[in-house]
Amino acid sequence: MNRDTFAGLWTVVPFRNPFGTAPAQRLLAAGLVFALLAPTAAAVGKNEAKFLGGTINSVAIKTEGLITTTDASKFVFVAEKSGGLIEVPYKRVVELEYGQKSGRRVAEAILISPLFLFSKKRTHFLTITYKDSKGTEQAVIFELGKDIIRNTLTILETRTGRKVTYQDEEAAKSRGN
Repeated sequence: MNRDTFAGLWTVVPFRNPFGTAPAQRLLAAGLVFALLAPTAAAVGKNEAKFLGGTINSVAIKTEGLITTTDASKFVFVAEKSGGLIEVPYKRVVELEYGQKSGRRVAEAILISPLFLFSKKRTHFLTITYKDSKGTEQAVIFELGKDIIRNTLTILETRTGRKVTYQDEEAAKSRGN
């Protein structure tokens, strides 16, 4: 046997890309990155908060930031990017309300895996109603990260002397009340 007999076996078969052309590969890669990062970009971090709105305009709506309850006289929200500040004196708080919204992870199930349909996504909301220095009633609404809910609500109850009201039984149950 000579080498020419096996020439066909040693021929390199050109690899055909299953994703098509290079631009299609980039599009697919970008879609995968978006699918993985989009759910985390929309959700508030587990130790953070997001200002959703209210009667004040010192911070833009949907601004993420940090909540500080270490000051003995006031609740403070510090916006991460703009540096805006919301301060609510504990002694001026009229009402504290906690609620949550749960839903299925539909977008993740479509984009990543159908198994995401079996998990729930919960968003946690805190509404603080208070009177400003002029006696005008104000309200601020926050979305809270899952790791700061219990501590924040407990500290607010203790420092304000007000009990948290719950939007529904599910919210009360989640806190153990």
